[in-house]
Amino acid sequence: MTIASADQHAEKSRDALRAAQLYYLQDITMEAIAHELHTSRSSVSRLLSFARETGLVEIQVKSPAERVSTSQQRMRERYGVTAHIVPVPASTNEVDRLERVAVSAARILTPFVDSNMTIGVAWGSTISAVSRHLPEKVTHNTTLVQLNGAANFQTTGIVYASEIMTRFGVAFGAAVQQFPVPAFFDDAATKQAMWRERAIRRVLDIQKRMDIALFGLGSPFADVPSHVYIGGYLDESDYASLTRSDVVGDVATVFYRADGSSTDIPMNSRTSGPSLELVSRVARRVCVVSGKSKLPALRGALAAGLITDLIIDEPTAHLLTDDAA
Repeated sequence: MTIASADQHAEKSRDALRAAQLYYLQDITMEAIAHELHTSRSSVSRLLSFARETGLVEIQVKSPAERVSTSQQRMRERYGVTAHIVPVPASTNEVDRLERVAVSAARILTPFVDSNMTIGVAWGSTISAVSRHLPEKVTHNTTLVQLNGAANFQTTGIVYASEIMTRFGVAFGAAVQQFPVPAFFDDAATKQAMWRERAIRRVLDIQKRMDIALFGLGSPFADVPSHVYIGGYLDESDYASLTRSDVVGDVATVFYRADGSSTDIPMNSRTSGPSLELVSRVARRVCVVSGKSKLPALRGALAAGLITDLIIDEPTAHLLTDDAA
């Protein structure tokens, strides 16, 4: 094979990979893919056939494209995470970007889940989007546990959190353990008393047995607002407290700073979410992120060692790897 033909083969492989990711992981139509790749529908069909014939597509979509591989390698070297990068044009608006990441995340997550597992799920805008696209996979003796309470002074939060947990339960045929407590207690002493109750301790004990923790990142800077920041969970004094503590984000309503630290943040004494130390001990910690406005929260979560698997849109991934270059 000549150098020219080798280059042409490599270019065709990259195009075939991108088409396969869009078609198989994101459910994008051939017409839409053709528009995005500036080619014809018949060319997209040929690329998909090439992807199948050359082994790019088996049961899963592989990712040998040079640019993606470079980003994945940099993230592994710098942060110790396995990156699953979702191809999305940089011009895509934040709402559509989240939806495309959520579709891919649902399919990427499914092979991680197996029988006899305990999966912790943190509610939020991102995980809610993921839950809407979960394919069904039959498992046995699988438990889903809610990681943080959802009630606030305006609503019980039961409907919102229950819908998310129910979708996961139906998708995996799993038992669902909800966590019927406030997202934030008014008084830290009330939380401490509640945590001594046997009914609550039962859920906390299940959380300690997690095999997988699934979460998005809450961020006060996000273009698509995080639910905890718009759902009536925080008042003006809470925001002032978070600002004084230099908070950049949260995982399951537990807040942290840019350096990953979470100690001495007053709000954390009142949150119902698991400690970041507990999260960091879970064998597989899957984080789903969409949009450059989540970068400060993402950098903080990486600094805290909270992530093993990162599902992220391509433009944001490249911004992150610019840091790691």
